[in-house]
This record gives sequence, structure tokens and C-alpha cells, in this order.
Amino acid sequence: MAANGLLTLGRVKLSDLIATDGVPSDSYKLSVSTLSQSLSQYSAAIIQFSSSDGALLRSGLDSARLYFHQRPSFPDVIESDDSREWCRTSGYFADPQLWQETYDYRPGLTPLDEHSSINSVEFLPPPGALPDIFALLGRAARGILDAISFYLNLRSSPFAEILDNMPLRGREISSSVLSVCCHARPSFQGAHGQMGGLCEDDNHHVDKSLISLVKSDKAGLHIRDFNGRWVPVDGDLGPQEAIVFPGLALYQATAGYVNPALHRTDTGSGMQSNMYGRCSLTFKLMPKSMTNLSSSEMRAAGHGVESQFQLPVLVDDFMQRSHTTDYILNKHGYQGFGFPSSQDGSVMKPAMKRRKSNDSRCKPLPPSKRLRLDAQRVLKERVQDIADKKGIKLRFCNLKECESHVNDVDSPCANIRMEIGWPPGVPFVHPHDLPNKAKMGFLEAYEPGWTATQDIDMGLTESGRGGSQHSDIL
Repeated sequence: MAANGLLTLGRVKLSDLIATDGVPSDSYKLSVSTLSQSLSQYSAAIIQFSSSDGALLRSGLDSARLYFHQRPSFPDVIESDDSREWCRTSGYFADPQLWQETYDYRPGLTPLDEHSSINSVEFLPPPGALPDIFALLGRAARGILDAISFYLNLRSSPFAEILDNMPLRGREISSSVLSVCCHARPSFQGAHGQMGGLCEDDNHHVDKSLISLVKSDKAGLHIRDFNGRWVPVDGDLGPQEAIVFPGLALYQATAGYVNPALHRTDTGSGMQSNMYGRCSLTFKLMPKSMTNLSSSEMRAAGHGVESQFQLPVLVDDFMQRSHTTDYILNKHGYQGFGFPSSQDGSVMKPAMKRRKSNDSRCKPLPPSKRLRLDAQRVLKERVQDIADKKGIKLRFCNLKECESHVNDVDSPCANIRMEIGWPPGVPFVHPHDLPNKAKMGFLEAYEPGWTATQDIDMGLTESGRGGSQHSDIL
């Protein structure tokens, strides 16, 4: 962190963060510098929207207050703990223990037709409000991500391959989501009056997003700063301002250079006397489920990459895995996203991490691990492309179940296997979890000319080792 650190969260105009062709302007470099230094010190920054965009966000908050105020006192849909559905959440659900209600808007999945039977008790916002807010915050999040890439000296739009198409194609479902939230609504009796405020030890978490943007109608969001202190970050927001902070997916994709924000929500500061509670709009820019979080862009830019980030991680596995926050709590002095600046305020190239002489990249990977990486690559480059062109959503089977009906033309997955040319005799499960022989059959089918290297034991017959293999990646 530079010696002349920020006294408060950095404020940046979104219009100044949008990159243009040619030499970067002074205003762009200054905005990137302010953003990066604020993320380094506070793990968050304040983004300033235009007056018209600010009005759109405020109208969304007004609709949210009315919607939650009119809902029943007892929750009718309890939040599910099924991590496999991370990219399929849609509609209303509640978490009584956290005194929180949420409505998830996910393009491609959430119906907005008020005559739909699904929407009998659902959120019916002003016409076009949710799609417009989703589009606004989505553009902002992508612009912020590109600004971070500029700071890290990466090529332009380095994360485009793991982001949703813009706009979505065919029957695609958005990975990113807009969550309309309400904390501590007094008429919501799901918590039976037990929630009196935040719990300092247990009520903090980290988003698994690349970038999160939050616009709230009342203060209450706290983020742990560089020195380990909990800082209220939305106490003095203007009507056109929102909070941005990084998530775990960006931490993984940047090989630990951008720390995720550890945050919590205060539900005890005068909420009982407020009839609406605290409402907020939260946009999470998420990677696509069938892509990989890889440090290849960081290596290409000359950054040193530590051993735990060497191998790419399948996004779907990453999202379903539990992640401890201990490393964040203990990283008070870590300067992974420090932004040194010269005396004239211009942007300097990011400091390179010292490469270890015994860099683990020099060590050959075990044959089974190389085979698994090849399978993940072919899934991303070949199979997913075929499925996208045909408008097919890949939902893999369980290995044990699929082994029994892999050759059955009437099996649940038969039509999908035929549509995408899945190799006969290979169970329709994620290639990561296939036995080694089946992985080879998968690779030979989708990548003509692929042959197993001599040091891969052709007699391996291990069955799906999903759990143990996942632990090898991180």
C-alpha cells in the first residue's frame, strides 16, 4: 500500500472507469489508481452513477420496500442449502435465522409476466425495472473488472471467456444474478424476535462472485479492512452511489492478487422502529458454471503464481465447495492488491511477486492429473461449444446411476448424449469424475488425434473420485 493511503473509501465515477481505445486518459488512470488503492485498504470502493442511473436504482429500492412490506409475516419459501443450485436460484426465498428475505432475478429463468401462474405471489416490479437494473449493474461490474485487469497489466477483457454472453443466446440462463433483499422487516416473524443485531463472530461471509455491487436504502454494511477492523461502508452514500467489492472467484482467477471482501450486515441499528427494514439491491457478476478459473492470464502478464493457484478449477466445483475465511481474518498485513503510484499520480506497473526458485511449475504433473486437466479443457473448448450452439443446458448424471443405463436409448440422458455426440459406452457424468479409461474415451471422441501419453497407465480403472480429486485442485 502506498504511503499516502486513503483516509476513507475511494469514490470513483463509473464514467471515468469505462475504457476507450487508444492511450489511457489521465482521468482513467487516476480512477483506476483510486479504485485499486481503496480495494487494497478497505476491500471495497464507492462507485458513482449518473443521475438517471441513480434514479433507476432508487426506484428499484422503492419497489422492494413495497413488495416486502406486502408479503405475509411468515416465510412460505425457506432458503435451500443445496450448493448445487447456486446458478439456478430464482424468485422469493427467506432465511429466518438471518432475518433476511430475498428475491433473485436471473435472466433466462425468472419470469416477468405478471399473468404467469408462477408469479401469483412473486415480485411484480414496475415494467422493465428489474431487467434495466440488471443491465445497468452488469455493465458497471464488467467495466470495473476491466479496470482491475488494466491495473494488473492483463490484456483487454481477459475474463470474457468465463462470463455470460452479452446478450444471452437462445435458451441460455444467466450465471450472474440480481438479488433484491430485505433485512429485519419488523412484520416478518420468521426469526420469532430473536434477531437483535449482528453477531461479530458468526455473521460474516465472503461472496463467491467476481464482482459484487450493492445499493441500499439504509446503512448497515460492514467490511473488514486492511488492518482487520470492521468498517461501515455505506453510511454516507449519496443517492447516485453504490458499493463495489471483490469476491472469491476473482481472488482465485487472479492467483490471490485481489483479496475478497469479508462482510456482514448490521440488523440492530434502529431497525425495530422502521416499518420496512433495510432493503438493498445486490448484483453479483458470476462466472459460467462450465468454465474454469485459471491463473493463465496472470502468468502471461508476468506475475508469479503460487502453488495453490497452479491448476485451473472448474467453476461448478468451486461454487459447491465450502471455503474457510480464516486466511482473510489472518491477512491483516497482506498487500496483494497494493497500488504504488508515482509522485505525479500516474499509474505504475503492478509489483511482481518474487518467483520461487523451486517453482512448482517445473515439476511434471502426475499422469492422472494431466489426464483430468485435458478432459476439463476439452469439455470447455469442444463440448460446451456444441451444447451452446444447440441451446442445451448440460446437467450431468451421477456416475453410479449412469453406469446402469449408459447404453439404454430410453435413459434420461439419452437424448442429450445423442445431440452432443457423447461417446458410446462412456457414462454421461462430468469428465472430472469419470474413471481414467472413460476419460480417455471421452478425449478420443472429441479431440481427434488425441492419444494417451506413454506414462499414463492404460490399465487404470479407478471409479469416480469426485471428492478426493477436488481436493487436489486447491
